[in-house]
Amino acid sequence: MDELALYEEIIRLKKARQPAVLATVIETSGSSPRKAGAKMLVYGDGSISGTIGGGKTEAETIAAAGETLRLNAPRTLAFTLTEAHGGVCGGEVTVYLEPLVAAPHCIIIGDGHVGQALAEAAGRAGFLVSLVDEADNRAGLLSRTDAHTYFFICTSDHQQDFLAVQEALTTPARHIAVLGSSRKRTAMEEFLQGQGITPQAINRVISPAGIDIGAETPEEIAVSVVAQMIQVRRANADTHRSAVACRRPLKAHGHQQTIAAAG
Repeated sequence: MDELALYEEIIRLKKARQPAVLATVIETSGSSPRKAGAKMLVYGDGSISGTIGGGKTEAETIAAAGETLRLNAPRTLAFTLTEAHGGVCGGEVTVYLEPLVAAPHCIIIGDGHVGQALAEAAGRAGFLVSLVDEADNRAGLLSRTDAHTYFFICTSDHQQDFLAVQEALTTPARHIAVLGSSRKRTAMEEFLQGQGITPQAINRVISPAGIDIGAETPEEIAVSVVAQMIQVRRANADTHRSAVACRRPLKAHGHQQTIAAAG
């Protein structure tokens, strides 16, 4: 694969929101099959485009790419080219693995004051934002969710919120958060259990949403919610650790959040 074709393929993957890893030879010494600058794309299923020289070095790079994607963190691999690695002259190769993951997608269901404030704040924080109201047909959005999707649900009606949560739980979204109070969470859990949803699935939902900073205005609530999303985005652990910290009763049972959501 020539360099132009490689970068065109990276753009295609980004647009299609398909994860991959770019493996680049960044340093060599002695005898090596490829020199610094050689590149290879490793797709999510382990298939490749391009080569960094074949042999055990390439096979181990492909295997390491899976972990790179899982952690969404770059890493460097160093190889000494023994006969097992396809070399007998003692050459050395260093490979840099860079995860290519699309921008996280924040789907905001509810376009009131809080939803609009969050859309602006999330966009500035590097999230791809989709803002919809409770009347919109969400089937198209739900079909495009992946492990880098973040839901924030803040309609003006509790029942609509609960239905949206039920839909979100059918997706592989990384983060599902709901605006409201601890009392609202209790009602939501009762509704979801009545729909046959397991406690393990319900545990994916973070509610009340956001980091507790004493937020009252829509803009302040947006800051607290985006901060929590960034915390999840940057963490290598799963989102449930954040959930434990955030399932705390808000002052006056989230009264200010509820007022803002209805605005």
